[in-house]
Amino acid sequence: MPFISQIQRQSDYRLFPSSTPIVIDNGASYFRIGWAGETEPRVIFRNIVQRPRHKATGETVTIVGDHDPTLLKYFDCTRSGPRSAFDSNVVFQFEIMEYILDFGFDRLGANGSQIDHPILITECVCNPFQSRSKMAELLFETYGVPSIAYGVDAAFSYKYNQQQGVCDKDGLAICPGFTTTHVIPFIDGEPIYQGSCRTNIGGYHITDYMKQLLSLKYPHHMARFSWEKVEDLKMEHCYIAPDYVSEARLFQKGTKEAEDKTRLWQLPWVPPPTEEPPSEEEIARKAAIKEKQGQRLREMAEAKRSSRINELENESHGLEFLLQQLEQVEEHDIPSFLSATGYVSKQEVESALVKVRQSLLKAKGEPKAEQAELEEKTDPAGGERFPLLNIPDNMLTPEQLKEKKRQLFLKTTSEGRQRAKQKRYEEELERGRRNQQDEQKRLENPELYLEQLHAKYKDLSEKVEQRKRLKTNGGHTNGNSFSGSVGRGERLNAAQRERMRLLTTAAFDRGKGEDTFGARDEDWQLYKLMSKDNDDDDEGPDEHEAELARLTSRLQEVDPTFVPRTDTANNQSVEAPRFRPLTQEDFQIFFGVERFRCPEILFNPNWIGIDQAGLDEMAGVSIRRLPTKGQELEERLTSSVFLTGGSSLFPGMSERLEAGIRMIRPCGSPIRIVKALDPILDAWRGASAYAAASHFPTQTFTKEDYYEKGEDCVRRYQFRYYTL
Repeated sequence: MPFISQIQRQSDYRLFPSSTPIVIDNGASYFRIGWAGETEPRVIFRNIVQRPRHKATGETVTIVGDHDPTLLKYFDCTRSGPRSAFDSNVVFQFEIMEYILDFGFDRLGANGSQIDHPILITECVCNPFQSRSKMAELLFETYGVPSIAYGVDAAFSYKYNQQQGVCDKDGLAICPGFTTTHVIPFIDGEPIYQGSCRTNIGGYHITDYMKQLLSLKYPHHMARFSWEKVEDLKMEHCYIAPDYVSEARLFQKGTKEAEDKTRLWQLPWVPPPTEEPPSEEEIARKAAIKEKQGQRLREMAEAKRSSRINELENESHGLEFLLQQLEQVEEHDIPSFLSATGYVSKQEVESALVKVRQSLLKAKGEPKAEQAELEEKTDPAGGERFPLLNIPDNMLTPEQLKEKKRQLFLKTTSEGRQRAKQKRYEEELERGRRNQQDEQKRLENPELYLEQLHAKYKDLSEKVEQRKRLKTNGGHTNGNSFSGSVGRGERLNAAQRERMRLLTTAAFDRGKGEDTFGARDEDWQLYKLMSKDNDDDDEGPDEHEAELARLTSRLQEVDPTFVPRTDTANNQSVEAPRFRPLTQEDFQIFFGVERFRCPEILFNPNWIGIDQAGLDEMAGVSIRRLPTKGQELEERLTSSVFLTGGSSLFPGMSERLEAGIRMIRPCGSPIRIVKALDPILDAWRGASAYAAASHFPTQTFTKEDYYEKGEDCVRRYQFRYYTL
C-alpha cells in the first residue's frame, strides 16, 4: 500500500530479537510506537487518515498523519477529509485503524505484513469488550503477532512518575486528554476502576471552541483559522484563570493588566503601493499631449464640417436647377419628368430644398433666428400646400374627402409646430433679456446682486421642496413617521383627494335603492367639479422649477463656491458605503478573553452544551465512588493529585484545580497537586518500562490462547501494574 509521509523509515528493525516487545500508545490525538526499554518512541504522528485522489491520474493514495502542504497542488484533498478511528476515546473504525497500524509498523522498519514481536498497546479506562476484541482480532489475524497486552495510558503515566518520586502510592490520577477526561483513584499503587469517572470533554473541544470564537470575532479571516493553526495558538497562548470572574472583569474594564495579557497575531499583509503625485514636467507633458489630441479632433471635425457644407451646397444647387427646369415643363408632364429624379411633385422638390437650406445654415453655424426667417420665407402658402381645404365637401369625391382630412391634419400639425417654435424663440429672447439685465445689475453692485441671487434661490428651493413633499403625502401622516410607509390616501394630492370625496359622496348619498344618478340637473355639476382644473400640483411644466434651474445655472457661473442643494424629496436612497483601504491593523488578530475563556470549559463543560461535571467536581465524584471509604484514605488521595495528559499543560492548571478541590473538601484537608514530568510522553515511557520488565510475558495472552478460548480470554483479561 503506497504511503505518503515526511516521517523517515527506521532501518534497525532486524537488529531487535523477536522477544523484544513493541510498545504502542494509541491515543485519540497522536499515535506513538517504539521498542520496549527505550525512553523515546521511534515514530510519532497524528492518529488520522486521509485518502485523496491524484488530480492527473485519479489514483487514490493514503496519507496518514499530517500531510505535506505541497501535496495540495498534486492531490484533491477537498473530497476526502481527515478521518479518525476513534469515537471519543474508543476505537470503533477498524478499517482506519488498520491503515494506522500499517503505517506505524512500516515506519518502524517492518518488512511484510507479519509482526513477530509481542505488542503492548494502550486503551482507555473501562474499554468496551467489543472494541478490545476487534483490536485483538486485527492484531492476531492480520499481523500474526505472538502475544498482546492491554494497559491504560493514565495508569502507565502514574506508575512511571511514582517510580520517579513525583507522586505517592495512593492518589488521584486526573488525565484531561484529547476528547475525554478521566479520573482514576490509586490505592497501594493499583488503579481502582470502580471509583473512576469520565467527562466527554478535552483538548479537541477547547480547539473547536476557540476556532468558533475567532471566526465570529474576525469573520473576514475565517480561512486563516485552520485546525492546525488554532491548535498551535491554543498551546502557545491559552492559560487557566485562577478566578474566571475576576479575570473577565479585568478585560471588561480594559485595565493595563488586561492589555499586558492580550496577545497579537499579525497576519501577512503587504502595504498597497503609494502613488506619488506627478511632477510639473509630467503634468506639462500630459497637458501637451491632451492639447495635441484636442487639436487633431478639432481639425477632423472642421474637415468633416467642410465636407458636409460642400455636399449640402451641391444638393441645394441641384434642387434649384431642377425647379428652374420645372418652370418650363407643362403641369401634366411634371410626373413623367420627375420619374428619374425620385420626386413625385413640385411641392416635394420645394420642401426638400427648404430642408437642405436649413441644414446648410445649421452646418454653417447660423443663428436660429435666421433659420426661422428662412423657413417663413420659403414656406409655401397654405392654399398651395393644402388646396382642398377651401373647397366645400359636397363638391368633392370620396377620395378627395379623405385627402382633405389628411391635409387638414397636416396643416394643424404644421401650425402647432410653428407656434411651438415661435414660443421657444420668444422664451430664448426673454431669457437673454433677463440675463442681460442680471449682468447689468451684477456690474453695478456685485455683492448686493450675489446676496439677492442667493436669497431668491433659497426662497424658490424651499417652495419647490414643500411642493414635492405635499405631492408625496399631502402634508398628512398616518401615525407612522417612518419614511416610505405612507398609504394610498397620503400619496394623493389635494385635488385628487377632493375628487375622491366627490365620488364617494355621489356613491353613498343614493343609499341602497335604485341608482338615479344623472336624473337631476345638479348631478351633472359633479362632473364639472371633477374636471375643473383647479389643481396647481398636476403634472406639467412648473415655473418655479424652471426659474430655480436658471438661478442654479447663474449662481454656478458667478459664484465658484456655490453648491446646489440635493433633491431630498426624490433622492431618499441611502448612499453606498465608501470602503477605506485596508491597513495593517485590519490584519491583526487579538487574543484577549479567548486565552482563558476557551480552556475554562474543562471546569464548566455546560458552556458548550455538555451537561457533565468539571475537573474539580470529578475528583469529588471519584472519591465518593470508592468501595472503601474513610477520612484517612481520602486525605491520602488528595495529598497526591496527579495531572497528566496534553490538556494539563495549560499554565495555572494546578492552582485552579487545587482551589476547586479545596472548595469540595472539608476545611483543613491536605491537598497537593503534582504534574507529570512529561504529560504527553510519560504514558509511553511507563508502558515501555513495563514491557521491558521480566514479568511482562506473564501479563500477555498469546495467539494460541485466543484461538483456543476465543473472545473469553479477552473478556477476562486484566493487566497487573507491578511495581518496577
